[in-house]
Amino acid sequence: MRQLFVLDPLKQINPEKDSSAALMQAAQRAGDEVWVCCPADLIARGDEPLAMALPVTAEPWITAGACERLRLSGFDVIWMRKDPPVDEAYLYATHLLEVAERAGIHVLNRPSALRSWNEKLGALRFCRWMAPTLVAGRVHELAEFTHEQKEVVLKPLGGRAGLGVIRVAADAPGLNALLELVTEQGRLPVMAQRFLPAVSAGDKRILIVNGEPLGAINRRPSDGEFRSNLAVGGQAEATDLSERERLICEALAPTLRAEGLFFVGIDVIDGMLSEINVTSPTGIREVERLMQQPLADQVIERLRLLI
Repeated sequence: MRQLFVLDPLKQINPEKDSSAALMQAAQRAGDEVWVCCPADLIARGDEPLAMALPVTAEPWITAGACERLRLSGFDVIWMRKDPPVDEAYLYATHLLEVAERAGIHVLNRPSALRSWNEKLGALRFCRWMAPTLVAGRVHELAEFTHEQKEVVLKPLGGRAGLGVIRVAADAPGLNALLELVTEQGRLPVMAQRFLPAVSAGDKRILIVNGEPLGAINRRPSDGEFRSNLAVGGQAEATDLSERERLICEALAPTLRAEGLFFVGIDVIDGMLSEINVTSPTGIREVERLMQQPLADQVIERLRLLI
């Protein structure tokens, strides 16, 4: 196969930690051609999708050849692995990738799903598996919910890697002022979820491939921190899935498959679904290291079954 990865500039990628690097190396081990480009390199000439792309040797990391202007119809698979934010440039890139999808190329994850699945709001489809959750911009709604739940976590809807997530108690001084700040005076909605004290024991990242959970890690917060994201100091450790976590994955699977969300990372705290990450889910390297599992190779094997 011939695979194209649309991602951030190569110089920004740490191959020791990055899931995109793991997937590129696994594709190469499987005998596939691997090419890369950035979202700004995508082109549509009429209804013909093209890109300025580089051929790469991903293992050992990394050697790039000369840039070429290529028809995307020459690729079997295109991975959209650009990290958030999901800004204007990101959204336009998904529209250009939709031109490629209409030409019969498999784009992972499906561009329309990347646009419609906000990583916080997408989970609301499965709210029966979540802790009590409210999304609102009105300060009085958020304040009332905080008083009901006693303690909540506030999440910006466009956030990533735990950035901007705040834990606040109902009796905190200046609660309304804080809510005015995070909503930009009621202009932007935020997500409020009941704080789960069990997060001190960890937050599981479960990687789901074509509806099947293939790997997981537990992320334990560092001392004095409630956020368990690896980007803010959380420590990864080996884990197994509980029966409830398997049921959550089963509940999500039909929708994920139907909407073309091939590679997804969900976050679960104390048996409660927290988020559904669809843009560029991470965790492959940690699963491979901690669980002694060739996860990236397994993802490429599942991809071959799909194609």
